[in-house]
Amino acid sequence: MIRNYLKIAWRNLLKNKTFSLINISGLAIGFSSFILIGLYVIDELSYDRFHEKADRIYRLQADIRFGGTDLRLAVSADPAGAVLKKDYPEVEQFVRFYASEGSKFVKKGNEYISENNVVYADSTLFDVFTLPVIAGNPKTALDQPNTVVISESTAKKYFGTTDVLGKSIEVGIQEKTQYNITAVIKDIPKNSHFHFDMLFSMDNVDYGFGNFLSHNFHTYIVLRKGTDAKAFEKKLEQVIVKYVVPQASEFMQVKSIEEFRKSGNKLEYSLIPLTDIHLKSDRFPELDVNGNIQYVYIFSAVALFVLLLACINFMNLSTARSANRAKEVGIRKVLGTGKGTLISQFMAESTLMSYLAFLVALLLTWAILPYFNDLAAKSFNFGSLFALKTLPFLVLLPVAVGILAGYYPAFFLSSFRPIVVLKGKVNAGFQKSNFRNALVTFQFFTSIFLVISTIIVYRQLDYIQTKNVGFNKDQILVVNGTDALGQKSESFRNEVMKLTGVQNGTNAGYLPVSNSSRNDNSFSKEAVMDMKNGFNMQVWRVDYDYIPTLGMKVVKGRNFSRSFGSDSSGILINEAAAKILGYENPIGKKLYTSDGPPNSGQTKYYEIVGVVENFHFSSMHETIGPLSMRLGRSDWTMAFKVRTDDLKGLVNEIEKKYRAMAPEMPFSYNFLDESFDQMYRAEQRVGKIAITFAILTVLIACLGLFGLVTYISEQRTKEVGIRKVLGASVLSITTLLTKDFIKLVAIALIIASPVAYWLMNKWLTDFTYRIDIEWWVFALAGVIAILIAILTVSYQAIKSALMNPVKSLKTE
Repeated sequence: MIRNYLKIAWRNLLKNKTFSLINISGLAIGFSSFILIGLYVIDELSYDRFHEKADRIYRLQADIRFGGTDLRLAVSADPAGAVLKKDYPEVEQFVRFYASEGSKFVKKGNEYISENNVVYADSTLFDVFTLPVIAGNPKTALDQPNTVVISESTAKKYFGTTDVLGKSIEVGIQEKTQYNITAVIKDIPKNSHFHFDMLFSMDNVDYGFGNFLSHNFHTYIVLRKGTDAKAFEKKLEQVIVKYVVPQASEFMQVKSIEEFRKSGNKLEYSLIPLTDIHLKSDRFPELDVNGNIQYVYIFSAVALFVLLLACINFMNLSTARSANRAKEVGIRKVLGTGKGTLISQFMAESTLMSYLAFLVALLLTWAILPYFNDLAAKSFNFGSLFALKTLPFLVLLPVAVGILAGYYPAFFLSSFRPIVVLKGKVNAGFQKSNFRNALVTFQFFTSIFLVISTIIVYRQLDYIQTKNVGFNKDQILVVNGTDALGQKSESFRNEVMKLTGVQNGTNAGYLPVSNSSRNDNSFSKEAVMDMKNGFNMQVWRVDYDYIPTLGMKVVKGRNFSRSFGSDSSGILINEAAAKILGYENPIGKKLYTSDGPPNSGQTKYYEIVGVVENFHFSSMHETIGPLSMRLGRSDWTMAFKVRTDDLKGLVNEIEKKYRAMAPEMPFSYNFLDESFDQMYRAEQRVGKIAITFAILTVLIACLGLFGLVTYISEQRTKEVGIRKVLGASVLSITTLLTKDFIKLVAIALIIASPVAYWLMNKWLTDFTYRIDIEWWVFALAGVIAILIAILTVSYQAIKSALMNPVKSLKTE
């Protein structure tokens, strides 16, 4: 019986080639979209789950507000991990990462390589995280100074083998340190929120073991089995009361945490599950670029909608061709075929078509997977689709879609009354189907929603690109690793300044992009800091040329000047800091800060010499906070303002001068506007993915609309013929056949607009600086949808209007 069903189904597919091709194409697009987004979502949800204790590992993080400045930190108080293990039996183990020193220069032969994925780690690293060891003893790998654990790929890069125990690597240029390799681990999986190639012993970090007011370490704890994490999190308040408040009171008049918070300040510790970090954390500083759980939800919904639209398209096309099979159904019923048999037949046809579409979808997925990897910043392998855990899903998905897509057409076709269809009539009750109209409306609702969303995403990205950020990010060439030049760094800058096309240059360890260096400290306008006059502020070390090189504007006072020897104790602040201080004219006023550890009494003051216009020194997701600049060295990076038509030639000249002074060092550069754009890479990916699937949904919706207009045209063939005989024009008939579909698109626009407005307005709330959603966005989306609908239905409508009435009436 099943064989007979499939044979008849195959014959029907071949008989209606155009119909079958459109149906299979629509389903294939839906399948391929679903598979690709499914890969993305599954990968995003898999982060950090490979650790054996993943369900018990938590990161300790801090939320601080002091003087109106908010800090959402992924790091915590330096000794917090050790204290938690000592004071609370619920804590099984802890480990800390110290990543504040950034990249390291590692010697290989006669050259140095800049390694970015480096960190200092406690000796308890392997007690917390599952990092498979290829060679070495994980229990003792990092328990001594000058030891290092390296990844498998790093071992092969430097030594050509993983048999490197006992060997050493030389790290540093000015201050060189020999590190003994004590273990080799497998490369950390890509679905991890950190990726380190070198993990140095924490014993080489010479501070951070007693100051609860300093936050420099990523701290992870393992809770014992059965521990309620939420209940334990409440005990973190005791740590603040017992350890933090006493230290804070030594330099600031703080008697209790309650008093501190009543003054409008905030200090809270919290835990985040390890498996939530990648998708639910956007704090500073993260160890790698994280994802966003909202995008996972959005893409999951889009995947389901695209597949559902493909099924709706199948339904519409199947019912549109119903008149061609009406007599077949009538004859088979007269000959005794039951309704159940007919339903089975039509379900077999839809399932067969679903499997054929799925095979096409696999080929389509294979073809576009490289593009999708580039779009989503992933590295999916086509072969991974056929893993044992996904194989059952691949087999059952076409069956589920075949049943979903074929269910309504099967019952629709099998319900024809033999006496009616054999007379050449199809039940008039089906000519205007509210159900089918609802399906088309839903298709265009989804399409219009995605079009609106895409327009808003791109407008926000354009706003970010064109907004005055308070500094000049264009034509700023950034040379990295210039600290490797040592005493020659100033000579290098002077030599570059002589090149044609170079207008200015500065030491630029601190740059107004989120991946640059950051340093915070507490300040007060009074010599004695308290909860009311104290506030937290970033502190950047800059030179005399920093402001003019980056095109910043001093709105009060002046920039640092070599003519003023007293500028060594001077300070520049931005407008946000000036607002917190509350001075009408802050020039000449003093700012006090503690530069030493608790009990040191090392209080210093700086004199405000200028106020810099506010500029965005971090993402536009954040409000511009208080910032200060002091004279100092930050020469690990240099920035040059350039203006030339031959950028490539200029870069080559700069590289020659760099290599002449440091022939063994790697030369690395980038442009500031590229680093600025990188802060919004996630949003750019969302925009590209949104426009891709917006186009796909519009395409599938048009196929569904084409199916419906085909169906209506077939049902109204006799009416069109009579109207033509009575003198109706082609235009009037075309209008008659299209106006109902325009109404459906209009209804879809009315429904989609408020939904899109609400969701996109919610998305925009993540940006402190954002666009306003204007009415013309919805009007434009509506015009696009209506034009596409008119173009889609016009072909079939005009074809019906041009049909010879004699032929159509004779056929009828």
